[in-house]
Amino acid sequence: MVKAVIAGNWKMHMTCAEARSFAQSFLPLVSNLPADRTVVLAPPFTAIATLAEALAGSGLALASQNVHWEGNGAYTSEISAAMLLEHGVAYTIVGHSEPRKYYSESDEQINRRARAAQDAGLIPILCVGESDDQREAAETERVIRRQVEQGLEGLDPSRLIVAYEPIWAIGTGKTCEASEANRICGLIRAWVGFPEITIQYGGSVKAENIDQLMAQSDIDGVLVGGASLDPVGFARIAGYQLAVAA
Repeated sequence: MVKAVIAGNWKMHMTCAEARSFAQSFLPLVSNLPADRTVVLAPPFTAIATLAEALAGSGLALASQNVHWEGNGAYTSEISAAMLLEHGVAYTIVGHSEPRKYYSESDEQINRRARAAQDAGLIPILCVGESDDQREAAETERVIRRQVEQGLEGLDPSRLIVAYEPIWAIGTGKTCEASEANRICGLIRAWVGFPEITIQYGGSVKAENIDQLMAQSDIDGVLVGGASLDPVGFARIAGYQLAVAA
């Protein structure tokens, strides 16, 4: 059975003081979670060291929001795997829809980031997903299959998480129906060709829909944005209870 991975992506939120306060509120709420899940927090780079200290001994894991493919060099604004490992980071998000959109990240660049992460010992959370226009044009499967095939080239699927995040459902209040999210996650699993791969869903995940999402057969976890900023709400997500799949 694949262990569920519940990850919170804080994006450009949380100062060091706010991250410390979050941890103080959050940790008591998740101290007795079932052993079948892992909780991961991805703070901004500036708060990684603070959160690493606050989470020490808790069993929660740290992720970064990106990683560069080079170990060092003249890459202003980037961060290397070694810099992250120094602070106990275990996971890294690559290919998120926002860098794809705002910084024109290509599948080739995303693949290079993911490969460098694996080579250094980090577990990449590689994001894929379609835009509203692509979905309306019935291109969902073509787009995601291309992202999977190009983004995962040369990667070890046993040390990888793929997150399906439909762009049209991120921060919009729109939620992909659980059954449709599950269908796409199942296709991704088949395209990867490694049944044990961990596949997350991301896109307006909240306390109100987490139980139904996690009851789906091909959803092994979630990548949570805004809802992960509230310690009480995110604790409810981390402490999901399996509902009857629909």
